[in-house]
Amino acid sequence: MRPPFDCADPVVRDRGLSAAHNAVKRGEVVVLPTDTVYGIGADAFNPAAVKRLLEAKGRGRDMPPPVLVPETRTVDGLASSISFAVRELIDAFWPGALTIICRAQPSLTWDLGETNGTVALRMPLHPVALELLRLTGPMAVSSANRSGQPAATLVEEAVEQLGESVRVYLDAGASPKGAPSTIVDASDGPLRVVRVGALSEAELRAAVPNGWAEPEGPAEPGPAEPEAPVDEEHSGAASG
Repeated sequence: MRPPFDCADPVVRDRGLSAAHNAVKRGEVVVLPTDTVYGIGADAFNPAAVKRLLEAKGRGRDMPPPVLVPETRTVDGLASSISFAVRELIDAFWPGALTIICRAQPSLTWDLGETNGTVALRMPLHPVALELLRLTGPMAVSSANRSGQPAATLVEEAVEQLGESVRVYLDAGASPKGAPSTIVDASDGPLRVVRVGALSEAELRAAVPNGWAEPEGPAEPGPAEPEAPVDEEHSGAASG
């Protein structure tokens, strides 16, 4: 197995990004740093690649991965019925540690798993992740760990858990936050926080006061291995 590319070295970083881009184009999976935890990623529009991603994690189709995007305008091509409140959240917290579950564009020819017509979207605040996404376009990205294990905050932890199932590892040091993203469900009616991660519900409501469902009680913090903080994924309209 090729050792991780050290992205602290500009020359090695460029080589690593090129290798990761080529691997994604071939339908293989790669590990990339994000602002929350390390992610395992694949071409979102290649069903075989998404299947490889889930197999590497030991996951089934019932826990589809979210999709990371390189810029905010990409959302309009992937999601439908985007409310004003969602656009306010995007303006306030993207790029950053906020995943938003939306209704997927029905015309898209992709297969992320059993999504019930939704897609979980995020724009990460990490230069290496954004550089790769600008090369590849939207990627299906889940936390870089085996199912049931802690999410990787160092590339060595990802290598230990995922090994040869990943073609390219990009190493950018320790994850800045070391916590998963917060997930908001905007797929059906008012906004609901379905998992608290790096952002608190109070921060979200302070920035975007309107459009929220009435609270039924405090949102549950993400579990030890929740895909999308710590596992960046969703299942149907509300799971992470």
